[in-house]
Amino acid sequence: MNIIVADDEKLALEGMMSTVIKAVPEARVHGYRQAEAVLEATRNMPEPVDVAFLDIEMRGMSGMELARKLMDIFPDINIVFVTGYSEYSLEALQIHASGYVMKPVTVEKIRKELEVLRHPVSTREDQGSKGLHIRTFGNFEVLIDNAPAVFKYQKTKELFAYLIDRRGSMCSNSEIISVLWEDDDDGKMHISYLKNIRTDLLNVLASCKMEDCVVRSRGEIGVRCDMISCDYFNFLDGKPGTEPFRGEYMTQYSWAEYTLASLLQLSEKGHN
Repeated sequence: MNIIVADDEKLALEGMMSTVIKAVPEARVHGYRQAEAVLEATRNMPEPVDVAFLDIEMRGMSGMELARKLMDIFPDINIVFVTGYSEYSLEALQIHASGYVMKPVTVEKIRKELEVLRHPVSTREDQGSKGLHIRTFGNFEVLIDNAPAVFKYQKTKELFAYLIDRRGSMCSNSEIISVLWEDDDDGKMHISYLKNIRTDLLNVLASCKMEDCVVRSRGEIGVRCDMISCDYFNFLDGKPGTEPFRGEYMTQYSWAEYTLASLLQLSEKGHN
């Protein structure tokens, strides 16, 4: 579990962090005294923030404002406000906070809040902490052991994205070239480049012993959906604990708009 704690008072921050660590000793706990420092640090973290314990009355940017910004970065973050005043409880409910802790903060209070989180953490960590996990809702991301995969070529990532989008259908070289280089009519010049990015993809997958999830035949390539942990696949299959679809899908790729339209229709019909 990845947790941040924010309080502009040094002693209060140290006390809060100590209490959280005692309540969940296995968690990764990060403390900050300034809201801007929270935002800068969380944008660069290799994994999403699961829970944020925020003091409401912080100097500069309030805890409420910080919470809204964090929710923009991490839609499934659990915000737990910490304060000595009950007057903020209604506002906390209005922004869909996960919890509200009155000072003095105790280990028991922290544990109770973590037991009733709005967005359960265990499912997300089980999916993304080890091995290969694909995120398609929002930007397309490939995670290996919960860290972004590093490809030699940018087109390698896009190739994998397209294969995921096709959900196991075998894709020909000509089809892939027309999609990845849609503005270029000279497909022949990209054949050797396509071979390079296919090799790059297999090498990256081999690093987590997942190269077998790619199926190859003469002039075609596809993926084995049953071997891949992916929010898109889970959503369509209606698996419990699936990451919610929030109207965004592979946002960096224009060709993904067709699938996005289908997902929006399913969402409107109450799928999942």
